[in-house]
Amino acid sequence: MVATDNFQKPTKEAKFNLADYLKERQKLCETALDQAIPIVYPEKIYEAMRYSLLAGGKRVRPILCLATSEMIGGTIEMAMPTACAVEMMHTMSLIHDDLPAMDNDDYRRGKLTNHKVYGEDIAILAGDGLLALAFEFVATQTPSCIPKERVVQVLARLGKALGAAGLVGGQVVDLESEGKPDISLETLNFIHNHKTAALLEASVVCGGIIAGASVEEVQKLTRYSQNIGLAFQIIDDILDITATQEQLGKTAGKDLKAQKVTYPSLWGLEESRSKAQQLVEAACVELESFGQKAIPLQAIAHFINSRNH
Repeated sequence: MVATDNFQKPTKEAKFNLADYLKERQKLCETALDQAIPIVYPEKIYEAMRYSLLAGGKRVRPILCLATSEMIGGTIEMAMPTACAVEMMHTMSLIHDDLPAMDNDDYRRGKLTNHKVYGEDIAILAGDGLLALAFEFVATQTPSCIPKERVVQVLARLGKALGAAGLVGGQVVDLESEGKPDISLETLNFIHNHKTAALLEASVVCGGIIAGASVEEVQKLTRYSQNIGLAFQIIDDILDITATQEQLGKTAGKDLKAQKVTYPSLWGLEESRSKAQQLVEAACVELESFGQKAIPLQAIAHFINSRNH
């Protein structure tokens, strides 16, 4: 799945094999996603949706959703529809982000971007189709034993994470900030707390809600996910500078070419790495009260900080 050979696990995680855990959960997610979108008439739109949804990737968001559900006392089965939904939403954001009107990228996950294969018109519709299906999937596929109020809460959280109060708002400020070298840290944090961290937060918190998390537990999950979300973006910014296109599976150096302010441009590489590590450590502290059940989520937090693509 991903390079984890050099990942140094905390002592208390010595008996937990993160690589095996991620590989097993990724396989479960891939199977569920494949089954979620059969190809029917009109075939082209379903093929386009599947092209990007099944193009690989680390599946961090759905795995976080499943891991949180299990930590709270739920099951994979009750959380899988929500896990699939967050990946559909994430894929939609990538399809639209790659369009010429946005980041104008030719490659994603080592393959041609959706609009390069199907055209801009179908790519836009494929993203729209995935977004609509995500909500439908949660509403219709979540096991009937789950209280309906939990399902409604999940739908509301997902909607907020994707809308103007979340990803869309972050993307707008990101576009408006291109080419402006005087962007403040406050603005940069706003962009990435909304554009990147919002959906990661929804993945974790919705996994908890569907399993019956208490108000206090949701607050801990929120703080955990906000911290790893920002750490995730800092590492992304670092990799945009230090990794190759082959490692990333997408165009390297995009931020520099677009004259975007990034965390390394404000802090430098070493301080950026240090800040990401501090965020991961703070995230793990939020889960200490869950004991051994929190080990997968804590290990994933450390993995996010150690990834090389």
